[in-house]
Amino acid sequence: MELFYTDLVVIGGGPAGMMCACTAAARGIRVVLLEPNDKLGRKLRITGKGRCNLCNNCDVRTFMANVPGDGRFLYSALSRFSPADTIAFFESNGLPLKTERGNRVFPQSDNANDVANLMARLCRKNGVQVLKTSAKQIIAENGAVAGVVTGEGYLPCRAAAVCTGGLSYPLTGSTGAGYAFAENLEHTVTERRPSLVPLESPDDFCAEMQGFAPKNVTLSAYENGKLIYRELGEMLFTHFGVSGPLVLSASAHMRRMGSADYRLEIDFKPGLDEKKLDARILRDFEKYANRSYKNALGDLVAHSMIPVLVRLSGIPEDKSVNSITREERRRLAELLKAFPVQVSGFRPIDEAIVTAGGVSTKEINPRTMESKLVSGLYFAGEVLDLDAYTGGFNLQIAWSTGYTAGISI
Repeated sequence: MELFYTDLVVIGGGPAGMMCACTAAARGIRVVLLEPNDKLGRKLRITGKGRCNLCNNCDVRTFMANVPGDGRFLYSALSRFSPADTIAFFESNGLPLKTERGNRVFPQSDNANDVANLMARLCRKNGVQVLKTSAKQIIAENGAVAGVVTGEGYLPCRAAAVCTGGLSYPLTGSTGAGYAFAENLEHTVTERRPSLVPLESPDDFCAEMQGFAPKNVTLSAYENGKLIYRELGEMLFTHFGVSGPLVLSASAHMRRMGSADYRLEIDFKPGLDEKKLDARILRDFEKYANRSYKNALGDLVAHSMIPVLVRLSGIPEDKSVNSITREERRRLAELLKAFPVQVSGFRPIDEAIVTAGGVSTKEINPRTMESKLVSGLYFAGEVLDLDAYTGGFNLQIAWSTGYTAGISI
């Protein structure tokens, strides 16, 4: 059944889709936005633990340094719609923002719904027609988009924008359908893998310390013995391994999981060098001179970590602290400064914040987001083979590529 003719069909009501739709509609283009969820921006509403880190208040050069893949592809889109433009866009449309640590930008309300609701409101204001249905297939004739098959019928159109997201958070509608649309039209889709994702470890002590969430620690990640990431912050031990902000950021640097060897080191006392840490340990041992080793660590580390620290240090748990040798203290200090965690793999992709991999950017015009293979076919957001580190960079990719598509169609 043929529904009606429209100029543009935008597939997916996430950040890239809403930005594309409202930008194109503001130019007088007839736009239909397909979104099967009850609300637009379902995934957007839960980002940043419901606070929505919507961009990073940085210049384009800093932004590019936070894109581990083909960041150069984004140069045109970022020049057209930069982080500064994103901030101005939301504030000029009535959403006050604030900048926090690491130049992360949030709504002053700390409510991600305010971001999603604003985008949905702009779509309605600009005349976007939202259909609560999903796309089934994009039809191309003579090398150009001719229409979109939906759950409600056929929509003839002259352009289609695929803004379907990746594979992360599938309950929000990120099913990977956009990859199938691309492949059906003979586009290359690179291997998809999780990014910004918890890490699994074979080390039993992770489960033993489950729930332990150390703050102000320095996490270092190594690939085949080479340092690839180091940052101060917080993390979490879990039943499967490790998670938390530091771990998610570290995972984005692990681009060769399965073929490279990865390990982590945690510095639990980053404010103390080895000499000062040894003095601190000595003070504690003098304070608890008559206690056993396992009962003298309570001021130094969290209770859940003590059995693990005792076991890994190799010092007998019942040994009196006043008889612990300098060499044994050195082993303890080394553990506190470089606590080792082996990495065996990523958690499943549906637990990832973003998907790495996707539609190859080599087949997309970076100035317009239009396919080089099919006229009138556009891609924006996470469906593309683009991902970045934490800090608002991934949402900025969605805003910039969505805007570029919307202004170019």
